Amino acid sequence: MASIPGGRTPSQPATRSKLRGVTASLPAEVQQVFERFITTEFTTVDRRGQPICWPLTPYYRAGDPCIDVTTALGYPKKAFDAEANPKVSLLFSEPTGCGIEKAPQVLVQGTADVDYRDLEANRVRYTREAVEKLPGAKELLPPEPLQKMFSFYFTRLYIHVRPERVYVWPDGDATREPELFDAHMEEVRSGHDEEAESVPEADDGRPATWDDRIDELGEKYPEAVLALVAPDGFPFSVRLPITVDRAARRVRIGAGALGVPVHPGRACLVAHAHGRNFEWQTNFQVRGDLVEDDGGWALVPHKLIGGLELPPVSKAKIYAQNAKNFVRFWRTAKKTRRRLSA
Repeated sequence: MASIPGGRTPSQPATRSKLRGVTASLPAEVQQVFERFITTEFTTVDRRGQPICWPLTPYYRAGDPCIDVTTALGYPKKAFDAEANPKVSLLFSEPTGCGIEKAPQVLVQGTADVDYRDLEANRVRYTREAVEKLPGAKELLPPEPLQKMFSFYFTRLYIHVRPERVYVWPDGDATREPELFDAHMEEVRSGHDEEAESVPEADDGRPATWDDRIDELGEKYPEAVLALVAPDGFPFSVRLPITVDRAARRVRIGAGALGVPVHPGRACLVAHAHGRNFEWQTNFQVRGDLVEDDGGWALVPHKLIGGLELPPVSKAKIYAQNAKNFVRFWRTAKKTRRRLSA
């Protein structure tokens, strides 16, 4: 295992929690991040060992044992991945709209419980909470009488994440020493209390696959979230500066992050942005291999995937742009219902 230049890399601690009620025992300012951030970068690990990171909306109230996120019936993969491998992470690194000055960057590694026991109750809960949390998105939703036609979106699978350990970078600065809750940093660095697992290796020899949208990285998005799999099997993610080297077909990772267990292997880079009231949002991810390159680290891209986006255009144009996606989501939702009822 190596480290991003300028930083030090800890070994990872055991998956079990040393503190009971980790979430409730956290400082109020950290719990405030969970409650007030509009988005969190949620990472799962699929059956191939590929970390997959997407921005989602977190739901939390002070003292709750879990932080909740959701995904729709029409795009359930992140929920099924979390059910198959409950080691997940939540990164709080995009403070736009949260109203917290100099907000810390917070990484939560935890275990997931996927809840689809009552899909109708989930739909009711989501319809209520989404409007409360994202008032700016209300105008983009279809009228209530038509929402049944969009059940592929409003019917939700909830993912309850119980924190196992929490990293906090003051002022959102990943070049500073993170504060670790759940174990002493010395134990983490020494490898004491560690449950070692194999790290997914890079697929050597695969050529880079370039997409024109990758050029937005470093320009439109000067920072992005890097997600990888730590030696104990938990996802680890952090927001870092990035630059694009089109000639070399690499996305170069900024230097200086402390506490990042970086190593060659499969990784995911996610870029996203949203309005202060979530009146618009854009996002995409790049999956590839993290490699040592020129004394630093770079992502060799293999696949770009765009998420469901709500760009700052008219409501009619948004629906027109996503029409093909809606048909695909509707078909997937039907398959998901059959799978859940089997």
